[in-house]
Amino acid sequence: MKSKATLRNLRIAPRKVRLVADLIRGKKANEAATILRLCTRSAAEPLRKMLRSALASAAYNSQMLATNEENFIVSQIQVAEGAKLKRYRPRARGRAYPIQKKTSHITLILDEIVPSAEGKTRSQKSAKKGYEETQKEQQAEAEAVRTGQGKPKFRPAKE
Repeated sequence: MKSKATLRNLRIAPRKVRLVADLIRGKKANEAATILRLCTRSAAEPLRKMLRSALASAAYNSQMLATNEENFIVSQIQVAEGAKLKRYRPRARGRAYPIQKKTSHITLILDEIVPSAEGKTRSQKSAKKGYEETQKEQQAEAEAVRTGQGKPKFRPAKE
């Protein structure tokens, strides 16, 4: 089950919000909450409130009062540019320079982790399988280079 929370017209530039959003993308909800609680950037607090709102929405939609944070993962977090507030800064000789106060629109989507029959989640299982396959490939390639059957990783000098 997916749960969605949106925040519009946040008075922080999208470039700054994306730095914090990248920290929690793909993490479990409880890990993301810890990261946001410890993060010192100004965008961390609104994102933490959004995460809590999405978890509350998931609990309400599933009609369960005790929804475990470990069962949810931050599947998507998008930071889009909002409207710009146009202001003017007074400068020397009676001039005025324009400044733009940027705003952000944020969308956070939580997805429920479905445990498989073996007790591991699908994402953990596929990650371990991919890691084992790459280890085997690297060992086979190293063995081929040692025995001289594989080609070396460098170019021979031109004569």
